[in-house]
Amino acid sequence: QVQLVESGGGLVQAGGSLRLSCVASGSAFSINTIGWYRQAPGKQRELVAVISSGGSTNYADSVKGRFTISRDNDKNTVYLQMNSLKPEDTAVYYCNAVKVTTEHWGQGTQVTVSS
Repeated sequence: QVQLVESGGGLVQAGGSLRLSCVASGSAFSINTIGWYRQAPGKQRELVAVISSGGSTNYADSVKGRFTISRDNDKNTVYLQMNSLKPEDTAVYYCNAVKVTTEHWGQGTQVTVSS
């Protein structure tokens, strides 16, 4: 079983920055893809950014050029640097890890961007 713990959320003004962290523990060895999803009130959960074990990345169009995902395999940690934040980025951000064919989710961290 993989445990994921997110941190770094908070309240920020539009145009500001935040960095989210997700630490994987338990059976974190050989996690394939790890990344971030978000869910705003009344909306479906959506992909934000993911990174493979080899370093390949995939971003939602809405965050390209503003968000950067990175991964430290030695620390079993994935980061999401979020710049130029917009009110529409307000959501609960969830860490997601895929190991073999099993998905694991964190509890989420709230990001609120005020206008």
